Formats: sequence, structure tokens, C-alpha cells
Amino acid sequence: MAEKDNSIFIGNKAFMNYVTAVVMQFTTKNAEEVLIKARGKFIARAVDVAEIACKRFLENTVKVKDVKIDSEDFQNKEGKDVRVSIIEIILTKA
Repeated sequence: MAEKDNSIFIGNKAFMNYVTAVVMQFTTKNAEEVLIKARGKFIARAVDVAEIACKRFLENTVKVKDVKIDSEDFQNKEGKDVRVSIIEIILTKA
């Protein structure tokens, strides 16, 4: 499975920052696998990052190995218990 330094957590940064991070993991760090993680409203962005990285920048060299979905409970800023969906996309060298 992907190590911690091969994990990319999707958030508020510019979209291309995440795509570049994925590409750099495979090219510069020569990673075998990269794990893209996101939760809540960032899940769609995580899917887009994985697709752009695989189909435009690393075409025929990287593929989606696995996708895991789940949900987790936590307390928001107001102290209310909430459940949020999470996704993990594992990319691997083809």
C-alpha cells in the first residue's frame, strides 16, 4: 500500500497543484503507488485529479488500482457529531 509520503490529501488549493503533486510522486520520487485521499465536498475534485493525472499527464504509465469509499464520524466546530464521506484512490504504475 502507499506510504505516508505518497499520500495526497485533496483540499482548497488550486486543482493543478494536486495534479502536479501526483505527477511528481511518480516521476521525481519514482513512487510505485500514490494514494489520493479526500472527504466531503472534495471527493469530486479527487476523482478529477486522478483522471487528469492518469489520462493526460501520465498516459499509458499510470492506472487506477483501487478505489475505496467509506464514511467517518467527527465533531464539527460547533461540537455537533457529523458523518462525512471519504474516498481513497490508489494509483499505480501500469
